[in-house]
Amino acid sequence: MSEDTLRLRAVRADGTERAAPPAVEPAARRDAFFDNAKYLAIVLVAIGHSWEPLRDGSRAASALYMVVYAFHMPAFIVVSGYFSRSFDASPGRIKRLVTGLVVPYVVFETAYTLFTRWTDQEPDRPVSLLDPLYLTWFLIALFIWRLTTPIWQRVRWPLPVALVIAMLATLSPSVGNDLDLQRTLQFLPYFVVGLLLRPEHFRLVRRRAARILGVPVFAGALAVAYWAVPRMSGAWFYHRDSAEELAAPSWYGPVMTLVTFGCSLVLVACFLAWVPGRRTWFTVLGAGTLYGYLLHGFVAQASKFWGWYEPAWVHRPPGELLVTVGAAVLVTVLCTPPVRRVFRWVMEPDMAWAFRRDAREQARERNAVRA
Repeated sequence: MSEDTLRLRAVRADGTERAAPPAVEPAARRDAFFDNAKYLAIVLVAIGHSWEPLRDGSRAASALYMVVYAFHMPAFIVVSGYFSRSFDASPGRIKRLVTGLVVPYVVFETAYTLFTRWTDQEPDRPVSLLDPLYLTWFLIALFIWRLTTPIWQRVRWPLPVALVIAMLATLSPSVGNDLDLQRTLQFLPYFVVGLLLRPEHFRLVRRRAARILGVPVFAGALAVAYWAVPRMSGAWFYHRDSAEELAAPSWYGPVMTLVTFGCSLVLVACFLAWVPGRRTWFTVLGAGTLYGYLLHGFVAQASKFWGWYEPAWVHRPPGELLVTVGAAVLVTVLCTPPVRRVFRWVMEPDMAWAFRRDAREQARERNAVRA
């Protein structure tokens, strides 16, 4: 009897066999809430990039930009941490880590470098895998975070330790561009928060009361951001520079780490409270957010080279609205299954030839043959 047949058989209490329901496919087990959250977060990432050239001379656009940057990447990282809880450094998971993060990092780091040369933004930039360019920082950061997951699951106080590391990073301008460690260390607490979360925490923020509370919280955040635009740098939410590099006293770094962490977590909770939990037309796109993330960067960079933001009407409300809708549509298309099929060879390569067979997998196959 084959292993598939054994999987479809079950034994009744009286000893007779009955057919068991077929195993549920992984796609059917996907939680629509998290796919919706990932899709909406990646749309905000694309919109944030499209707003970047619109900030000059517009306090309102700068305030919106600051609020979006306060929570869109933290939300994405928290969800990434939540789904990294099962990472145990087993051979299968190491293989997926390499094929799903390292290979795309190498390919897109090279592609982005050549693209910036072609558009004359950095014509002399060398291809360097140690200095992540543009969006590729997230791939190498997620690779490092996931590798350290077993450590955070065994430390007694993981979040305080992660916060201390992030605070210390802001004190050291010597943490340079190698693997973008400054940003990796400063965003680390959000990943650790994701590791610590449980399903009941997400149920808590998805209550009706949380959705209602999110309205005044976001309104207050916009008001504070509008006040703060001429008074502080929104670069604190980028988490890529030390306090010294932001022309601030050293003690600002640890303080702003705690302040931005608290603000971002509140906004992430409000964002998640508004994410629909049912299946929607964009739920299926949640599985392709990394495609949209990496591919939309070429269009965002090319828009500057092609002068899309040069006409004056683009910087007026109708033009800003058109840019926003265009960015949302673009990243939506890039998350669709047809696009994923085209680029799967580089984003999710099989690469079985590069890895040794897992001994446990071979043992299961031998046992199946004997059965």
